[in-house]
Amino acid sequence: MSLSKNKKATLTLSDGTVFEGYSFGAEGETIGEVVFNTSMCGYQEVLTDPSYKGQMVAMTYTQIGNYGINEEDLESNKLWLEGFIVKEYCDYPSNWRSKQTLDSYLKKNKVVGIKGIDTRALTRYLRDNGAMNAVISTGDLDPTRLVKKAKEFPSMAGLDLAKEVTCKEPYKWNQGLWDLEKGYEEPRFKVIAYDFGIKFNILRNLVNVGCNVMIVPASTSAEDVLKMNPDGIFLSNGPGDPDAVTYGIENVRKLVARKPIFGICLGHQILGLALGGKTYKLKFGHHGGNQPVMDLTTRKVEITSQNHGFAVDVDSLNRIAELTHINLNDKTVEGLAHTKLPLFSVQYHPEASPGPHDSSYLFKRFTDMMEGKWNFKSI
Repeated sequence: MSLSKNKKATLTLSDGTVFEGYSFGAEGETIGEVVFNTSMCGYQEVLTDPSYKGQMVAMTYTQIGNYGINEEDLESNKLWLEGFIVKEYCDYPSNWRSKQTLDSYLKKNKVVGIKGIDTRALTRYLRDNGAMNAVISTGDLDPTRLVKKAKEFPSMAGLDLAKEVTCKEPYKWNQGLWDLEKGYEEPRFKVIAYDFGIKFNILRNLVNVGCNVMIVPASTSAEDVLKMNPDGIFLSNGPGDPDAVTYGIENVRKLVARKPIFGICLGHQILGLALGGKTYKLKFGHHGGNQPVMDLTTRKVEITSQNHGFAVDVDSLNRIAELTHINLNDKTVEGLAHTKLPLFSVQYHPEASPGPHDSSYLFKRFTDMMEGKWNFKSI
């Protein structure tokens, strides 16, 4: 279909910058913080990642939708992001697994999208000026009204979004990753996973290294977790400002020194705050599947999948925890480990989905820690 025949839409940033394009997905108006994702594929996993709650995602890869939507590559049971931004949308997917088009998937889930804009220009603008609120609209195209709405929308800083994406009741997870030679790994460890916005592939990887996983809501008390007598505790990824998740910080503080703990993304930030550290908001965050990280305990470099807008200030920890991983692009903190206790965390996503699998060894590091075979002080 010719773009000229499509319904017009605009992306209006809070500073007054306007990008004109065309509507796809659901029609209407949506507001959120605009970020860009540099992954070349994996848009279905991005759409269903709870960590994007409150945000609108611009994909930097030029053609999106070319392999459609399938029933297996979901990272949660719904779409959480506020809007979707692409340059060229493909309405004729070619993939034997595809069950529907991206356009129909967005319509079904009431997610507003915009296509046909210069996503390279948008990305460069956000890199220079930082992530900011914006409005995608397919109806009201008046920039003055849209800028006002974007400015009035709450900033990501200070928002507790974990409470909006967490599960309502505890549940068990037993699906792992299939291995051609070994089949499924038998569970050896009982793990309680705090759900701040957990992804399915994290759970699959935990099961794959022998964990029997019970997922609990973000507000579950430390006392209730300890009554379950787990071998280890996992702190999940999630959206929003870690400083606002006060209940999570307080509960983790009570669990420190009681059980081995492994945190990813928001869980990493919450662990840092529970240890007395501080976090800060990044200019435009890290979103995509090509971030280089060095594991300082092995000196190996891995290409990682990332999705976060905040970071831990390692100096604020006063050497209670040590830096274990560092981002080679901007030198921000990518991993921490306690100097005496069995606690460690990473800012990035070792489960990938989408992204490279260089960091999957960290799940085995967690089970080694539960067995007493790995700790930072032994490096």
